[in-house]
Amino acid sequence: MKKIIVYTDGGARGNPGPAGVGVYVIDSEGNMLFEVAEAIGNATNNFAEYRAVSLALNTLKSRYGKDTKNIEVELRMDSELVKKQLNNEYQVRDPGLVPLFMEIHNLRVSNFPYLTLTHIPREKNKEADRLANEAMDSVSL
Repeated sequence: MKKIIVYTDGGARGNPGPAGVGVYVIDSEGNMLFEVAEAIGNATNNFAEYRAVSLALNTLKSRYGKDTKNIEVELRMDSELVKKQLNNEYQVRDPGLVPLFMEIHNLRVSNFPYLTLTHIPREKNKEADRLANEAMDSVSL
């Protein structure tokens, strides 16, 4: 089975403040497949982290269509809170995050049966962090 590794990151300057997200996707050999950055306006750090996961899954779905059901996707993020909430280890207490939580849950159920979420240290998430910062910079200019 084909494996794709996806790094996501989101951030906000000011929390809340100008926010951006980054998605960096590689294959199992470490070759970069694509990257996406998006400025999302004013948001909190946690909202941006969720938005990065949403952007990653929606981009994979649009690129691979129904093939996502036959691809092992490992989603790596440096937000332990978001990882644990998405794995139902923690409750989502912020009402503003519930719609994104539900969107991600529905994408997982319908398109990503082989999705795993992995918490990684921030220093191992440099590419997604770079993309999120570039997106934030584009808002701040």
